Amino acid sequence: MSKRQTEYDVDPMFPDRWSPRAFLDIEVPTLLVKQIFEAARWAPSARNEQPWRFVYASEDEDLERFRDALMELNQVWANQAPILICLLSRKTYESNGRANQSHLFDAGAAWMALALQARKLGLYTHAMGGFDKDKALAAVGASAEEYEAMAMIAVGWKGDPAMLPDEVRSREMPNDRKSVGEFCFEGRLP
Repeated sequence: MSKRQTEYDVDPMFPDRWSPRAFLDIEVPTLLVKQIFEAARWAPSARNEQPWRFVYASEDEDLERFRDALMELNQVWANQAPILICLLSRKTYESNGRANQSHLFDAGAAWMALALQARKLGLYTHAMGGFDKDKALAAVGASAEEYEAMAMIAVGWKGDPAMLPDEVRSREMPNDRKSVGEFCFEGRLP
């Protein structure tokens, strides 16, 4: 159970999920990798298009390409993660080629499903916005016309924060959240 306190009673999986930076460079079994993607599979999406694409790296050659897309500060810690994922979202509907206005929303739902399933399996995830989108698209062989590179995600077993460089070690703890009253309003914004 999480040590973070909730305002209202929710399943412990929500406050238990957080994004560490210390990862053990230990292989994640293929079955567990497939299970996190199976959870993402069941996320809701407009017209059931499932616009998300998770391209992952677990082999050295692929990991090197993915790591190269990360900003320097993220490389400092993410280089230890045994799996890196590039989350893409298809911009148009496959069924008719029209713009999919909810593709980012849908891909975000798939990411959350993946993150929660990972925690249920004892794994941790850390999504990063600090990456070069062009390099990420090139690393996975995707075009900017068809896909939006949304995030790079580190996946693995939680490591010892002492192994992190000083500049990131101080942030290695679950953070708090805004209160519900700060982001939820009835009727209209104040």
